[in-house]
Amino acid sequence: MTLAPPLPAMLRRLPAPPLSPALAGRALSALLRRIARRNPAILSRLGPHGAARFLIDVTDAPLLLLMEPQAQRMTAHRRSAAPVPGHDAAIRGRLAAFLAMLHGSEDGDALFFSGELAIAGDTSAVLALRNALDDAELDLTAELEALARPPLDVWLRRMMAAAARRSGYVLSREV
Repeated sequence: MTLAPPLPAMLRRLPAPPLSPALAGRALSALLRRIARRNPAILSRLGPHGAARFLIDVTDAPLLLLMEPQAQRMTAHRRSAAPVPGHDAAIRGRLAAFLAMLHGSEDGDALFFSGELAIAGDTSAVLALRNALDDAELDLTAELEALARPPLDVWLRRMMAAAARRSGYVLSREV
């Protein structure tokens, strides 16, 4: 398993703009709602874990994310701020590992067993989330592209492909 390197130290050290957690939360919530509308099976696949609150800790990013699937809400919190309000389960790892798992280029179980991703709290909720995402075969680039209007959609697809080539991150699902 070869994952892309962590975000460059220079990018991790840049201060986030004052409104970035709120803006990031709104943007991610909109994306989460769109994904839930296009893939309603994700929420049904979560079963009783749909109401769980998942802390997503991308360790090489400045923000922590709190995802609430049933509410179709995601909030962003500064890593340096007070602890994120209660959550049922936490998933921690580098951005490269999250993206590789989401896009199916790496097996989620292998990422957990290798330590690339770590979980805490309600393990069955994390397993249900991982299975729901695997079944949905999401492609974040396609989801973002669908939000853009022509000709920005074509530009976004090209930009994401170039970013994937340069960074080594898996930014879309291979067909």
